[in-house]
Amino acid sequence: MKLSYKLYPFQNSDQNQKPIGDFIILHGLFGSSKNWATVAKYLSDFGPVYAVDQRNHGDSPHNEEHSIQVMASDLETFLKDLNIQNPILLGHSMGGLVAMYFDLTHPGVLQKLIIQDIAPRTYPFAYEKEIQSMSFPLHGFTSRTEIDSEMAKYVHDTFIRQFLQMSLERKEDGSYHWKLNVFGLDHARRVFEDVFNFENHSVTKTLFLLGGNSEYIRQSDYAEMDRLFQNNQKVTIPGGGHYIHFTHQKVYLEQLGNWLKNEFV
Repeated sequence: MKLSYKLYPFQNSDQNQKPIGDFIILHGLFGSSKNWATVAKYLSDFGPVYAVDQRNHGDSPHNEEHSIQVMASDLETFLKDLNIQNPILLGHSMGGLVAMYFDLTHPGVLQKLIIQDIAPRTYPFAYEKEIQSMSFPLHGFTSRTEIDSEMAKYVHDTFIRQFLQMSLERKEDGSYHWKLNVFGLDHARRVFEDVFNFENHSVTKTLFLLGGNSEYIRQSDYAEMDRLFQNNQKVTIPGGGHYIHFTHQKVYLEQLGNWLKNEFV
């Protein structure tokens, strides 16, 4: 599948500074490249950045097949089509699972790996409320405020609703539609199961950026991180949850920048 993406060219105020490599950002479930503009602009100080829309998200095509494995295949096609060599791959949540699976099944392809707040294990599809909040008919709604009020019946968290609504688009005729393939994602509820049931391990230099209060990381995950990614560093952002690139953006970018600078001195 040909994926949509946004390119942030390498821009550094130091004319003598050379790019350290190409960056690729893989968003999480219900996200898109649009959610990563600030991080992408920050990383463009280090090299060109490709913020990707994964299948069934953003401006990329919809398809009934949705799995970590097939998204890793999409990434392989993306790298070949754009002739990107040894990229630095950043993946969040679902995108982190894709990134880890890709690295484990394509040894030596990545230069570095950055994983945000997800571990290499099976996760439940615990997004019934989010799916419901995007499944009611949108005809007759004349504003985002009206849609948000209806969504609030299913999802009480304003932050999550605002996050989901980044994929809500208004057409020229004034009607609204979801850029997400809501139906397809609803029927891919096993997407996070049995992804890492093999014995491969990686020696790619890996950074795990974790939220200190995240519900996605448990104590037993650290051993699996070490077993599968044998050259890793873990950085935990105190008080952070799953969306630390939003909620703790300043310290997140500082930690990301420090790691990159230390890796390329």
